[in-house]
Amino acid sequence: MSVFGTLSSFSRVFGPALLWGFVAVALSCSKAQAQQGVTVFAAASLQTALDQIAKDWQAEGHAPLVVSYAGSATLAQQIDKGAPADLFISADSEWMDWLVSRKHMAPDAPVTLLGNTLVLISPAGSAGPAVSKPPLIAREDDPAALLKGSRLAMADPRSVPAGKYGKAALQHLGFWETLSPSIAPFDNVRMALNFVARREAGLGIVYGSDAVAEPRVQIIGQFAPDSHPPILYPAAVLSRSTHADVRDLMVFLRSEPAQKRFISAGFVFLAGAAR
Repeated sequence: MSVFGTLSSFSRVFGPALLWGFVAVALSCSKAQAQQGVTVFAAASLQTALDQIAKDWQAEGHAPLVVSYAGSATLAQQIDKGAPADLFISADSEWMDWLVSRKHMAPDAPVTLLGNTLVLISPAGSAGPAVSKPPLIAREDDPAALLKGSRLAMADPRSVPAGKYGKAALQHLGFWETLSPSIAPFDNVRMALNFVARREAGLGIVYGSDAVAEPRVQIIGQFAPDSHPPILYPAAVLSRSTHADVRDLMVFLRSEPAQKRFISAGFVFLAGAAR
C-alpha cells in the first residue's frame, strides 16, 4: 500500500484530527533529525583544537557538533560495530586503513589533515626551568635516571597510536628494554598527559600538541622525526553517513580559521591533501 493509501486508511479509522497529529509528529521528528549536528569521532589528542573549531562551526550557523574523543583504536572498533559516526579523524593511518578495508569509507575518502611531534614531558618545574627549545633526545641520554623509580606514562603501545609511536622511538634510541618495566599504559594519550600533570608519573611520552594544552607539564626533550613513523591524522566521511552538513564540515576543517586553531594547538597543518 502506498503512503497516501496508508494515511487515507488511518484517517478513516482514527479521524482527521488524529491523522494530522500523526503528520505533525512525523514532520517534527524529521526536523529534529535535520537539526542534529554532525557526529565526529576524533582522536583524544585533538580535543583542545577541535573544541574551539566546533565553536567556530556553530558560530557559522550550523548545529553543534557531537564529538566523541577517545583513542583511535577504540573509536575505530566502535565504528566497525555500527556506532553512529559521520566523520572519523584518526591519529594514525593504520586504523583508518583498517576501516577502509572493512568498507566503512571509500578508499579515496581519507585525507591527511594534520601532523604532530612526539615529546618527553615531566611535571612542570620538576626538571628545572622550562626552555624555549627542548633538545632532541639522544642515545647517550639516560631517561631511566630521570625517572628516579617513578613511572613513564604513555598511551598503550600495543594499540594506541601515540603509544606505538612512543615505543618505536624508544626502540630506535635503545631505551625500550630498560624503560618498559616502568611504563604505565593508558587507553589514550590525554590520560597519560593527565597522569603526569597530577605528578603521578615522573615522565610521560605525549604529542607536542598535548604538552601545549597542559600548563602543569613541561617538555624536557623531543624525539627526532626519524625515530618513529610519521605522525599523521587522516580524516574521512563514513560511507553510511547521510548528514547534509558532513562534507561541508570536511571543507571547514581545511579552512584558514581551522588551520589557525590547529597550529595554535601545536599541530602541523597539512592542508588535508588526498593520501
